[in-house]
Amino acid sequence: MAAASVAAALLVGTVSVPYASADDDLKDKQRKVEKSIDHAHDELDHSSKRLVAASERLEAARSQLATARNELATARGRLAVAQERDAQMQAALTQAEAELAAAEADLVAGQQNMDDQADQVASTVSDIYMEGDPQLLAFSSLLESASTDDLTRQEEVRDVIVGREARAFDELHAAKVLLEVHERQVEEARDEVAVKRQEAADNLVVKQQLESEAETAKASVVSLVGERSSARTEASKARAADARQLRELELEAARIEERLRRLAAAALARARAKAAAQGRSVPSGGGNLMMPVAGGVTSPFGYRTHPIYGYWGLHDGTDFGGGCGQPIHAAESGRVVSSYWSDVYGRRLIVNHGVLNGAGVATIYNHAASYTVGAGAQVERGQVIGYVGDTGWSTACHLHFTVMANGQAVDPANWF
Repeated sequence: MAAASVAAALLVGTVSVPYASADDDLKDKQRKVEKSIDHAHDELDHSSKRLVAASERLEAARSQLATARNELATARGRLAVAQERDAQMQAALTQAEAELAAAEADLVAGQQNMDDQADQVASTVSDIYMEGDPQLLAFSSLLESASTDDLTRQEEVRDVIVGREARAFDELHAAKVLLEVHERQVEEARDEVAVKRQEAADNLVVKQQLESEAETAKASVVSLVGERSSARTEASKARAADARQLRELELEAARIEERLRRLAAAALARARAKAAAQGRSVPSGGGNLMMPVAGGVTSPFGYRTHPIYGYWGLHDGTDFGGGCGQPIHAAESGRVVSSYWSDVYGRRLIVNHGVLNGAGVATIYNHAASYTVGAGAQVERGQVIGYVGDTGWSTACHLHFTVMANGQAVDPANWF
């Protein structure tokens, strides 16, 4: 049922129901309205609970968003470090591969040089062999020399041949040593490249994992931003709905006060007329009402900070604690004026008691789980009329009990 329909039903329920002399048609109409309101109660989400839920979602989204943003910043920072490390590793790998290529080229060149030197040694040895042993040649020259000059020249030739042989072997040995150096360099370069490649591969795995974490954190932030926006919108709508309900409540309270004021004035006039006819006066003051529930007072009548919304305002009754389902008793005999659903007060019952101690008195019972009587019913003092509940704007099971004296809310404590 739409909110407008509920408001219309409340208007009929609180204004059109007559006192004891109401005709049956109006009573039937009120019973139908009350039935419709009860049905609407089952279909409607109460704005107070929606607001609390939306506010909790908003607060949770804010907290989670801050955490998610921190996680995203951390993931991005770690990813940046991993990316920088990856770039460094790639550069080191490229350098190592270049050094390996150079070492391999040097190895090839060294191998070729050694081969050339080996060929040179072989050629030198072959030439010497063909020319004869230098020592024998020297001895032969000594025997065949005609003069000292010839002997000197032949000695010089021998030295050249021997030196050429020695140089050839030295160069071959140097080529072998250099080749061994190049082989070690190639092996070291290959090991370095293998290490760099493994480090780069390991870092790539870390980087990919961090990229995934960063994407997950980013998606979480996006989701939470949407959640926060949705929660804010929902909270805003709930607050607007609550504001409308507060305005409706104020109008409803004014209607009830005016109606009860008229009833009280009429009852008081009748009581005074009856007392005057009997030659006595009508007493004044509080008293006479009994406690409606067995629980103690949890919030007295007077100005206070609202427990749900935090605003400062008049608490127009007394809150009695008690377990859910605890019996509610009529504070005094009287007739049920109205029973209906209010988004603020939940299930509500109004009983008119007529004149008590010089004032027209009515009592109002709020937030009940259910009532056992309806509009027009006559109730007796102490009779069970309902059961404590947690309906409407409520933080726990309790009875919000209001006393109206001459149409005005008064402190119930003065009437017990």
